[in-house]
Amino acid sequence: MKLAEGIVKHGFRKWYERQLLQSHAHLVLTFLCALGLLAAFEAAWRFRSPQDQWTDIVAGMLCAGIGLWALRRYLQLLTRAEFAAHQAQCPACQTYGRLELVQSDATGNEVVVRCKKCAHQWGMEA
Repeated sequence: MKLAEGIVKHGFRKWYERQLLQSHAHLVLTFLCALGLLAAFEAAWRFRSPQDQWTDIVAGMLCAGIGLWALRRYLQLLTRAEFAAHQAQCPACQTYGRLELVQSDATGNEVVVRCKKCAHQWGMEA
């Protein structure tokens, strides 16, 4: 979810929380794929028929591909959320995360926000 859409729909703090939960779900998927990869390697050495070995090799390659995708997605989501979080403190009153959207660019990743406490405006990007 884009930053502008998330601020309007959920507010910044909920958007940030959802980004962290989603990124850590991808980390869990990476861990499960690593376990699947290890199980596929062990099974490939244990079974003697070529068909079973090829099945295990394909399963291992599938786990490796999904695991790499999930790790990349985890890092993207986490980096974007942390980058936005470092900009979410009002420069005027130092209030964190209490902001509302004023305007957004076409992509929805560069926004102008206003502090709900002191009404100071500043730009953020994700």
